[in-house]
Amino acid sequence: MKIAVDAMGGDFAPEQIVFGAVRAAKKYGCEIVLVGDEGKIREVLKRETGWENLGITIHHTTQVIEMDEHPADAVRSKKDSSVVVATKLVKDGVCDAVLSAGSTGAAVTAAQLILKRIKGIGRPTIATPIPTTKGVTLMLDSGANVDSKPIHLVQSGMMGSIYAEYVFGIKNPRVGLLNIGEEETKGNEQARETYPLLKELRSINFCGNAEGRDIPKGNFDVVICDGFVGNVVLKFAEGLAKTIMKLIKEAIKDGGILAKLGALLLMPTLKKLGKRLDASEYGGAPLLGVNGVCIISHGSSNAKSICSAIGVANDYVNGKVLEHIRETLEQEEVLMKES
Repeated sequence: MKIAVDAMGGDFAPEQIVFGAVRAAKKYGCEIVLVGDEGKIREVLKRETGWENLGITIHHTTQVIEMDEHPADAVRSKKDSSVVVATKLVKDGVCDAVLSAGSTGAAVTAAQLILKRIKGIGRPTIATPIPTTKGVTLMLDSGANVDSKPIHLVQSGMMGSIYAEYVFGIKNPRVGLLNIGEEETKGNEQARETYPLLKELRSINFCGNAEGRDIPKGNFDVVICDGFVGNVVLKFAEGLAKTIMKLIKEAIKDGGILAKLGALLLMPTLKKLGKRLDASEYGGAPLLGVNGVCIISHGSSNAKSICSAIGVANDYVNGKVLEHIRETLEQEEVLMKES
């Protein structure tokens, strides 16, 4: 297994990206190609003893796509940017997957232009795991497409179901369409047109509409929506999790000696709660629907997040998700409708 890592993408690049890659090489035993400014990457690697024996190499590039640049224009004009070159390494068969914590738009655009879409898929989708009381719920799309046709949502449901089964090990995942009510007639035009198409699919376990409260409850394993709604839900969930932990800490601090003693007794439980709510435990989200493995990480990713994201790439490849998506597309006529 060889992973191309965009070492220059992210708020804390290249330091945290490189540290995370080294940690992943030790943990997963995979080879890593760090793509970016070789001089800056080596400066960081000097602080890591024995990295030379971990299967880590450097592929030098001279350009970086910044967060405020137009994704399509930047990908086309900056041919030697770290994310473009890293994606090409997958296209050329040098690497099995690409990972970037840089501009999401640039990573998605590079994947679509270089790796291309899987035949029959209208639009790729980002699948993000959200912690719930029962484990995780996979939500897609979480930002790749702000406007999706019903057929795109149907294809997302199929791909999300496959990913949940072959990466998370969930048998017959429960798939729901995010909506404002449980009834089939609820929602906007997009939702009402998508519902009957999902019912036609034989390859997924469609369980009807999912309301927003169903996500944290874990009532569905896969929840489908367009990227605009999904991104709002995701960022709200991230903010809420951080706020809850902050409120708990403030309550303990202001609660006097008894609260502090109680907190000491509850510390193991609080640590477990914090771990479940920590986005870095999942690291990255796959871009499903392109001809290759592309993992997108949060811009604020630290070394722990990058290590986890490389683990996601490892699971994606080993789960043969791409092969399963192609097989299902051939079997389901509804998935091949005008996209």
